[in-house]
Amino acid sequence: MGMSQAYGEVDDTESIATLHRAVELGVTLLDTANVYGSGANEELLGCAFRQGAVRREDIVLATKFGIIFSEERGQFARGDAAYVRQCCEESLRRLGVDHIDLYYQHRVDPDVPVEETFGALAELVSEGKVRYVGLSEAGAETIRRAHAVHPISAVQSEWSLWTRGIEDEVVPTCRELGIGIVPFSPLGRGFLTGAIDSTEQFGADDMRRGLPRFAEGNFERNLEMVRALRELAERKGVTAGQLALAWVQHRGEDVVPIPGTKRRKYLDENVAAAQLELSEQDIAEIEGAVPVSAIAGERYPEHLARNVGN
Repeated sequence: MGMSQAYGEVDDTESIATLHRAVELGVTLLDTANVYGSGANEELLGCAFRQGAVRREDIVLATKFGIIFSEERGQFARGDAAYVRQCCEESLRRLGVDHIDLYYQHRVDPDVPVEETFGALAELVSEGKVRYVGLSEAGAETIRRAHAVHPISAVQSEWSLWTRGIEDEVVPTCRELGIGIVPFSPLGRGFLTGAIDSTEQFGADDMRRGLPRFAEGNFERNLEMVRALRELAERKGVTAGQLALAWVQHRGEDVVPIPGTKRRKYLDENVAAAQLELSEQDIAEIEGAVPVSAIAGERYPEHLARNVGN
């Protein structure tokens, strides 16, 4: 997402070089969505395929549908059968591919039964346009209902040291049903890297300016925990970001985090975190540095929170 929106300036040349380097380093999952940059992110991946920076056969290609922005309603979700098919056809065209490996419903439409949405997805699977299906930011009951229509392969939700809401119900449900878990923003939207010490670092259009955890007062309180994480990382000879990523990776063999790196200089560091072994004591120290009970501020403002956990 960050390559095309939300996190500062866009640099397609650097983005494609980063994608190429990722595949060189052994990254096999690339995650996009039709809403990222209003289609620009899927087009970016399509360009990477055409240029040969990424070979289609080397990766699992994931994209999503279901989030719409409008001036009248703001952000809302849509999941009717006709729209599911329309979005899939548009994504295939932008990506320049004949099938999507993993196709997520990005947000659950509260006005359309999830059974209709996943019935449409099942048809796309039978037609060979989609191989596997997933849900993003859904609640446990919705996951069960959707899975009963067509097996869900992955659930994507925010999960990191400072966002652990899925641990009570969603994670156990996924494990009961044999569904993989794909944590997005495992670095807390970059905050857990320790590289952010002021909101003045954010550009005018950076989405973090509108998130409660980065608001005045909350930001300073949360920064104290990141400093503690950074001190712990320094003692272990790694970076704060690597500790934060390794913590997510150690949640289980069924967990595949997707850090949203958009520059090569951070990519190598993130990939190396996958090889970092943590002991039970390490995990306890990490969680002690960033206790979830001490996080200041909600994940999202109200207008974005209403689309989560349905």
